[in-house]
Amino acid sequence: MKTNIKKLLITGIVLSVFTSCKKDDVGPPNPGNYIVAVSPVASTGVADYLLTAASLDEGSVTTKGHGVEQDGTYRYYMTANNKFFSMLYGQGNPGAVTTYDIKNGTLNKVSDFQSETVQAFAPVNNDILLMKISRSITNKLSNFYIVNTNSLLITGEGTINNQIPSSNGELAHFTWIRQFGDKVFAPYMSIKGCCGDSFGTAYPDSSWIAVYSYPKMELEKVIKDNRTSYIGAYFLDGTAVDEKGDLYAFSSAAATTAGKVTSKKPSAIVRINKGTTAYDFSYYLNFEELSGGYKIGNWLYVGKGNFVVSMNAMNAADKYNFAVVNVYDKSFKKVSGLPSGSEINSVTSTNYTKEDGIGYVGVTLKTGISYVYKIDATTASATQGLRVDGGTITAIAKLN
Repeated sequence: MKTNIKKLLITGIVLSVFTSCKKDDVGPPNPGNYIVAVSPVASTGVADYLLTAASLDEGSVTTKGHGVEQDGTYRYYMTANNKFFSMLYGQGNPGAVTTYDIKNGTLNKVSDFQSETVQAFAPVNNDILLMKISRSITNKLSNFYIVNTNSLLITGEGTINNQIPSSNGELAHFTWIRQFGDKVFAPYMSIKGCCGDSFGTAYPDSSWIAVYSYPKMELEKVIKDNRTSYIGAYFLDGTAVDEKGDLYAFSSAAATTAGKVTSKKPSAIVRINKGTTAYDFSYYLNFEELSGGYKIGNWLYVGKGNFVVSMNAMNAADKYNFAVVNVYDKSFKKVSGLPSGSEINSVTSTNYTKEDGIGYVGVTLKTGISYVYKIDATTASATQGLRVDGGTITAIAKLN
């Protein structure tokens, strides 16, 4: 596998505009350093288009006759070392990874390579750490790959036994990974991995983080907290590091057995202090109590202790609620200025923080029109910004 991947890995060739775009790509209508990924309107699965924009606060862009088409129908994105990585989820098969930078406001393809389909990825030092995570008790090994963001080559790879961290007969299925200090933190769900209830668990009321050395990825310890359920969710990062260097983590308290939520703990936020590898048991924020019954679905850190939080309600009809929660003073404000939940078709999970207190979230309306909304944490208010015609916003990012 290592040899094959290296043969397919980034050759370092900088491609011309004719090879970086398909025939119908005619360049950006709005050159700029912001990148908006859009899934075009279609009756069947279609590939995302990457559009550039000079501002997220105003103007408009369209997929009609513009954008850089991606290969494959489901992509996920990240930025590292001022490069934008577009990764194909290959449904278990290897998927293409395309890397871009920005030249004069235009996306410039730096490389193409193939990687295993992965379920977690994050910048670590000057690398990207990719993880293909086991979800079957009969195959306990997960694979990791280290890609250097300068050379754009795999510089390391190996396997992890995902039954070792849990030590309870279930698998430790990482929800995400994050560099914290010189370690890799891997929050995980404890899952059965078998028996028709693969993501079910007999342990719904605890959260765990496996701590690994880097780059060897050797397990050093597992830290546990019984005040809430597992951190994050499948394919969803539930951690963030603030300006002080402390790590905050949220739980949606959504652990299941046989498809039914069995966690009796509340959705909550916990903390790990800078330079430590243990939960700070003096800190606890009961989000359900603070919000009046909502659970955290996702969040975006915007600085000074403020998170823009998307919230899930027990009532399925009560959708697309946002709030600002400050983890320092434990304050909570619902965000005003967004369309009502009945008007919204989808919101993005990959969003962008511009500066302290400001975050940008993509909203696609049932009318088919999409907008980027600017959310100000100080006022807990949203303002309609960039209009996107021709598809659903799937991610927002920026390169310098």
